Amino acid sequence: MKTPGGAGDLDHAVAVFAEVRPRLFGIAYRMLGSATEAEDLVQDVWLRWQNYDRATVENPAAFLATVATRLAINASQSARARRETYIGPWLPEPVDTGADPYLGAERGEALEFAILILLERLSPTERAAYVLREAFDYPYRQIAEIIGAGEPAVRQLVSRARRHVLDGRRAPVAGNEQRRLLTAFVTAARSGDLKALEELFAADVTSYSDGGGAVRASRFPVVGATRVARYVRAFANHFWDGVDVRYASTNGQTSALLGRDGQVFAVLTVDASAQGIDRVLWMMNPDKITAVPAGPDRPGSRRTASS
Repeated sequence: MKTPGGAGDLDHAVAVFAEVRPRLFGIAYRMLGSATEAEDLVQDVWLRWQNYDRATVENPAAFLATVATRLAINASQSARARRETYIGPWLPEPVDTGADPYLGAERGEALEFAILILLERLSPTERAAYVLREAFDYPYRQIAEIIGAGEPAVRQLVSRARRHVLDGRRAPVAGNEQRRLLTAFVTAARSGDLKALEELFAADVTSYSDGGGAVRASRFPVVGATRVARYVRAFANHFWDGVDVRYASTNGQTSALLGRDGQVFAVLTVDASAQGIDRVLWMMNPDKITAVPAGPDRPGSRRTASS
């Protein structure tokens, strides 16, 4: 029998927390768009769980999910304020989904970069309701308990969030087509082939570059097929010199990891629909690409040498 507060009780607390930890990280990451901030939040949940009167908790998994979600709601409010002074476009921090395609969730929803960008426009409570429902399939009643709202209000929150996501994004292409378009874009960008680039793009394509002021990157989105193609061609000669390209699964879709001398300096991906590439996303802030896959490609992935 475990003695409350004793070594046996703490061992049990560790085991319970370890079992639910992937879900807590999945909730926090989808809420914050940052693996680093999500890890910090999960650590905060552990400290609270360690010091809590655990004998009073009937459902530890539900309790921990509630703590994580409420902390994430508070953290997202302060994160939004910080992003108002962020230098250049803000993009989510890439996470490796090669080993865990769902990132602790029942489904891989609210994980792709395009969805996370759209969720940034929601209120923290709307985002929490959407994430808990769409990614983790929580019943509305339990979501209401977690965020402290009535069930009818939660249904409205989820419905509004769904509409926002659907209105803000065209139907995406299948994963194999997204990868084909990404590899074709890398080839055309590397060679500076203006015509090939334009043919890949939707008319209203937008290129976002997140350097965070730490590296050279465009501080404004570039919009339109012709403008984006010319923008990419303008830096082709010096940008791609000596670059090694490795493909990996980040946020549930294929990304190109761009490196020099074995060091990844950018994560590049595209969001695409039947009209072509809708968004080109360049994640270049060195503080935000630390969670990308390291080392050799996994089986089935492909590497291209510098030209």
